[in-house]
Amino acid sequence: MNIHRRLRGVAYQAFYRLPHSVRRRIVRLVVPKYLVGAVAIIRDAEAPDPGRLLLLRQPPGRSWGLPAGLLKKAEPPAVGAARELAEESGVVIAPEELTPAVPNAIVHPKGWVDTVFLGSVPASANPLVVDGGEVLEAGWFPLDDLPRLTRNTEVVLGIYGLGPRATQPTR
Repeated sequence: MNIHRRLRGVAYQAFYRLPHSVRRRIVRLVVPKYLVGAVAIIRDAEAPDPGRLLLLRQPPGRSWGLPAGLLKKAEPPAVGAARELAEESGVVIAPEELTPAVPNAIVHPKGWVDTVFLGSVPASANPLVVDGGEVLEAGWFPLDDLPRLTRNTEVVLGIYGLGPRATQPTR
């Protein structure tokens, strides 16, 4: 056994002898930190193929993105996705009606993780309501004629085979 392995073993033994609260503080200092968000990819249940997608225009307002936001402490991801969807667009959907996308989590290189959920609602029965501050505008867009998207939205949609990066590498 080499010296590095032996030292590593001794370090782990010492670490696990520490009280749980001390180990937790050490881990929080050493491990990279990530913000965790929830994203909703919502389709219009009434639209013919290829379908329509709900998008939002947020400040500064040059590109369009998906309903999304950070999770609150201890908030289940599907609950956060449903909450952000309602807050940002006025579309109300129960968390249990959202389906976890596959993959469900996307780790972004700049330090956040998005949990992604899929859903559909009939656009005619769900009027779009925005606050004019956090969200400037919301709309339903044909998947084959999407407006200018934020880079992150292009990446996320591309992972699920949608949008301009559907056939391109995601990073």
